[in-house]
Amino acid sequence: MDCHANKVEKQFGTVAERYLSSSVHSEGADLTAIADKVKTTPRAKVLDLGCGAGHVSFVLAPFVESAIAYDLSREMIDVVSNEAKRRNLPNISTRQGRAEALPFEDASFDWVCTRYSAHHWTDIRKAFREARRILKSGGALIIIDTCAPADPLLDTHLQTIELLRDPSHVRNDSLAEWNSILAEAGFQPRKQSCWRLPLDFNAWVRRMRTPPAYVEAIRSLLQNAPREVRGYFQVTDDCSFALDSVLIEAN
Repeated sequence: MDCHANKVEKQFGTVAERYLSSSVHSEGADLTAIADKVKTTPRAKVLDLGCGAGHVSFVLAPFVESAIAYDLSREMIDVVSNEAKRRNLPNISTRQGRAEALPFEDASFDWVCTRYSAHHWTDIRKAFREARRILKSGGALIIIDTCAPADPLLDTHLQTIELLRDPSHVRNDSLAEWNSILAEAGFQPRKQSCWRLPLDFNAWVRRMRTPPAYVEAIRSLLQNAPREVRGYFQVTDDCSFALDSVLIEAN
């Protein structure tokens, strides 16, 4: 049986191009927010941690000295490299590896940014200790990710549908868990913002090539969920729904 890292590589290797064109990942006010923060640092060196298809690197490239797009999936890295060349962004480079073992020297980045990736990491606390290590004095971390509700009933339903859809899923953390993780890694959160992320059900499962039997299981779970679960996640008749997302800036 595959280890989790192999599951991640296998899962995302087959869908890398879909994440490049996905509107959920390629668009959003959160990308503009990242650029607005990072461009205040002259000649910044940035790590795009768990870069996926590279949308953070692409939006930051015009404002920074260098951006390294770093991901576990070789196919994702190849997508970023090819797209950076197509867009004529020579200050973007790529590296492959795990978030929990960063192959970079201490104090080598002004910013570490991660967007919709951390819920796939097996040891998120170790990963953010690594992020702390590679940041320069005065450097900062930006996290954007889905956020689990604090209520156990809501949390259980969320983690279940996420895992059925994507076997590389580990956990969506709550805001309280995020703050605990960051504090343990030596970070002090200084700004937080939350919003609802609407997800079209069919696009959501198609993007990950979820097997039909699992798609039906997710539909059944959403359709038969308690009223408070359906209400919180804004489940519609076609099983589209909305998740909480959070942006955290910490130093």
